[in-house]
Amino acid sequence: MLELCTLASGSSGNSLLVSDGRTHILVDAGISCRRITNSLKMLGVDPKELAGVLITHEHTDHMAGLATLTKQLRLPVYASRGTGRQLCYRIAFLEELFHPVTPGEGFSVGGIDVESFPTSHDAAESTGYALSAGGRKAAVVTDLGYVTPEVERGIRGADLLVCEANHDVEWLQAGPYPYYLKARILGDRGHLSNEAGAELAWTAVAGGARTVVLAHLSHENNTPARAHEVVRGLLERRGAAVGRDVALEVAPRNEASRRYLV
Repeated sequence: MLELCTLASGSSGNSLLVSDGRTHILVDAGISCRRITNSLKMLGVDPKELAGVLITHEHTDHMAGLATLTKQLRLPVYASRGTGRQLCYRIAFLEELFHPVTPGEGFSVGGIDVESFPTSHDAAESTGYALSAGGRKAAVVTDLGYVTPEVERGIRGADLLVCEANHDVEWLQAGPYPYYLKARILGDRGHLSNEAGAELAWTAVAGGARTVVLAHLSHENNTPARAHEVVRGLLERRGAAVGRDVALEVAPRNEASRRYLV
């Protein structure tokens, strides 16, 4: 059985643990090292047992705890070359721990197979990941500007999808946001709208996914309740009953014990 657990995070879902019971992998390290290790201990996982960490892109809210974590545990770090250049520039000793990933190719970490795929984002060579073990598959794709064919192929066959539904267009247009932030988000260069996130969720559900976890939500850009409402509405209009056919969850921001069996 594959298991995905959300760790406490200021922007929900920016630190995840994926495990097959023997191999434990972090996807992003968006909180402090102390919060990561404390969260792992709450989940019954010794941080020293981590097999590595996958980084989707170099933005601080996805790698805030990486320097201290890798210095303490000497963890292998997997990321695209574009992301790796930024990480190694910021973290001097990281080169010896860095394993470059070519988006579109697969590799293994312990007993877990990992598929990587490019994601459209305003960060250098942003990457999504699908992790598989025992015939089960969990796909993680956040900070996504557009739903592309590469993303659709990457999540194909996933039993669980962690995806973004980050803003409501009308809500954002009316909100008191700085112009640069409003223009960036409404331009969808770095964040997927609720409506596009719902389409991505439906793509996964139509392909067999039975759990969708909405992530990368914060009250600065969107309310989790609104994201859930929009995604649920589209799924049910397409014929997938939430609670019966699919579990639709919002990744918590301050909880380290939310477990999803894949």
